[in-house]
Amino acid sequence: MDSSFLPRTVGVSTSRYPRRVSSAIKSTRSRRVSAVLYPVSSGVVKKFRGISQGDTIDGVAAGMVGESPKTVYKDSWFDLVATNHLSLNVQAVTGIKTRKGGYEGLVEVVTGAYRSFGPGMQRNLMIAALYQAFPKPILDLARRAFHSHHFASSIRWALPESKIAREYCAAFTTIFFAWLVGPCEVREGDHNGMKEKNVVYIKKCRFLEETSCVGMCQNMCKLPSQAFIKETLGMPVNMVPNFEDMSCEMVFGQEAPPVEDDPAFKQPCYKLCNSKKKHILNCSG
Repeated sequence: MDSSFLPRTVGVSTSRYPRRVSSAIKSTRSRRVSAVLYPVSSGVVKKFRGISQGDTIDGVAAGMVGESPKTVYKDSWFDLVATNHLSLNVQAVTGIKTRKGGYEGLVEVVTGAYRSFGPGMQRNLMIAALYQAFPKPILDLARRAFHSHHFASSIRWALPESKIAREYCAAFTTIFFAWLVGPCEVREGDHNGMKEKNVVYIKKCRFLEETSCVGMCQNMCKLPSQAFIKETLGMPVNMVPNFEDMSCEMVFGQEAPPVEDDPAFKQPCYKLCNSKKKHILNCSG
């Protein structure tokens, strides 16, 4: 892979995060990182104390045995830049490193964090990585656009402002985040009895397919994404994964249910779980 697409080291400032997220980052700095990692240079080992040179992390097995063939992606330069940027920021907040680039590298770093931290820490660290990956000025601009009284003023006579914001979020997601979740499309949904195009349908989630782990979907993707989008954009979203066919719906404008009432958290993990390497009922704990 072209070295220009590989991540570079960045620092992490916790001043812009919610308090619980800042606390999670600080705690990773004060204790030994217990993940097993790919061999890294002596300079990296010195920077991330407690990690021994020569440690390795198991490669993530491809797909699910006996199921449909694993999807093959041909990432564009934008996909590679975006993937490595997110991977870099996950590495920065967790202290877990990988020498691999692209989606494989991102999955290995996230898997390392999943194996190293408890559920609450997993979620907060992923939220921190998202804050780190998306500069505050961009988030502020997007939030103002979604909620401004002047946004799309030329068509406000036809559509309520809140509907515009929800549909804008859905369309934006399909255009700019297919590199993360795979091919997706906007679909019509129901909001307070009214039909609108506020649903993103992901045909087969790339992250879930690569990890084959229900717990990683829940704690490293669903909960952090829901919290991040609501905290930064003021837009509630409910992510509804289908663990049978690995599809997912993102319903913008819909509050996510509490974890104890969320059907996604009543799902046992796959028989071939790439994270735990065994079948267990609850892979999120």
